[in-house]
Order: sequence, then C-alpha cells, then structure tokens
Amino acid sequence: MPRVRSYPSANPKTPMLEGFAGYKVGMSHAFIVDYRKRSTTAGQELAVPVTVVEVPPLRVVGARLYDQGPYGLRIANEVWGANGSPELARRIPPHPASSPEELAEFGSTHASEVRVIVHTQPSLVTGVPSKSPNVFEVRVGGEKFEERRAHALQLLGQELRVDELTKEGEFLDVLGVTKGFGFQGHIQRWGVKLQPRKNSKHRRMIGTLGPHNPSFVTYRIPQAGQTGYHRRTQFNMRVLKVVKDPRADPVTPAGGFPHYGEVRSPCIVLHGSLPGPAKRLLRFRAPIRPRVSSVENVDLRYYSLHSKQGG
Repeated sequence: MPRVRSYPSANPKTPMLEGFAGYKVGMSHAFIVDYRKRSTTAGQELAVPVTVVEVPPLRVVGARLYDQGPYGLRIANEVWGANGSPELARRIPPHPASSPEELAEFGSTHASEVRVIVHTQPSLVTGVPSKSPNVFEVRVGGEKFEERRAHALQLLGQELRVDELTKEGEFLDVLGVTKGFGFQGHIQRWGVKLQPRKNSKHRRMIGTLGPHNPSFVTYRIPQAGQTGYHRRTQFNMRVLKVVKDPRADPVTPAGGFPHYGEVRSPCIVLHGSLPGPAKRLLRFRAPIRPRVSSVENVDLRYYSLHSKQGG
C-alpha cells in the first residue's frame, strides 16, 4: 500500500477530505470528445484507454491532531469512534470509543493539522480475496482549523463515499505500487544492448563498469537489482465517470475483468493507465499540481463492454 507523503498547499474553502482509496480492476477503452484545448484533436471524438477502479466506502474509525515541531509533525491528540468494524481487529488491536472528556480535550488541543483514520472494506469487493482491511490516514483540508477539527469529529463512525472527494471532469493524483518482477539482470532491468556474439564470458552484461580513475562505480552504471514493486505517483488523472450503482450503469465487460471478475461496488473510470496489477490498492489525493481552475464537462460517447478474454 503506498504512503501519501505530502498534500496540496492550497486549502479548500469548506472542510473536506483530501484522499481516498480503491482497488484496481482493469482497463477498457472509451470514446470521448477531446477536452484538451491545445490538442490537435481538440473537440473531436477519439478513442482513449481508461482504467476502472472499484471504490467501496471507507469507514472513519478515528481522528488525529498533529502539531508542527522542530523535528516535523508530531501527534498532539487522538480520539476513536464507536462504530468500528469487526474486521478491523485483523489489522490493529481494538480501541475503545473515546469518552466525552477525551472528546472535549480533543476540541481544545493546540495543533496545526487534522487527519482522520480510515479503513477499507474489502468484504464489499468480490474481486479481492483479502479479508483484512487497510488502515491509513487522510488529511482534512479547509481554511479554518476549527472547522476542520469539527468536521473530523462529525465523521467519526461514518462511511465516506468517493463522490465526496471528486466528481466527473476533475483531476486526481493516483499513488500506487508497480508490478514487481523481483531481481533481474542488466538487460531486463535497463534494456541495454546485448554484447556481440563473439564476446568472451558474457553476452547479457554491460561492457564496462567505468574508468580506472576515479576508481569507483557510479550510480549511473546500469546493474542488476530489484525490478518493479516501486511506489509511483501519477499526477493529474482525469475522472471520466463516477458510477454509484454498477447494476444500473454497468461497467463490467462480458465475462468479467481478467484476474478480477465483476464490479459490484461504486467505481470510477480514469483516463489512462495506472500502476500496479489488478486487485492492488490505489490511493487517491487531491491534485497537488492543479492544471485547470474550473471543472469541464466530460462528453463520454461510448464505453466498451466487450469481452477482454481475447478471441
């Protein structure tokens, strides 16, 4: 599961969560009217690759206050809600609900940042075999700190939907872990050229590790090592479609998505490809590099439901 290391510096006017999570389902294609104003095909209909991500509701189990100190952020106070899921005990020890005195102390603690503790609900997703939820924090954004703290207390024990973070036409940053390939050699890892046929000893090897002077190997030399399974961030991914009920508005192709199956929970359709294999958890964040100031309408003409099984 990727970790969000930073959030947007600009705060929204009203308090809102700046993150979400979902499970990667697979890819399809769609026909849209090109919304990019500077594109050579602006205003024309074109086929684009799309990625479907299943986003069941998140459950808020706690809230935390962080204070800025000389060594960075530190936890100033935290409270826990009462409506915890029984599956949460698979991941962390159960926490009793905070008392009214602890809630009152939470409301008077000096801090600079508010985050809520949420967990996923994999039991609502048929394509993911795991029963253990993923637990992580999401920052609460807003102009006034007191409003952010009150919003976090209001969310305790509640479920969050993806439409509270984004809507069709807006951008999202997607954080994921790429597909892992383990330890690979020079050729597979970096794509360097094979040695000639008459080369002695090795062909799948680089020609030299560097000069005699300076007498050390720099990091620029392609060598064998871990390939894939890296944390990556995709900036400014456009949300083409938000599906609240897949039964009324189907997105699953004939025969289901390969290695995943059928989408039964709410999902979103994003323009382009995303890191990682199917079933892997992806985290979303409010865009940290905003491109546009206003939301444009997405003219989605056609979404493919043809089988992805081949043949």
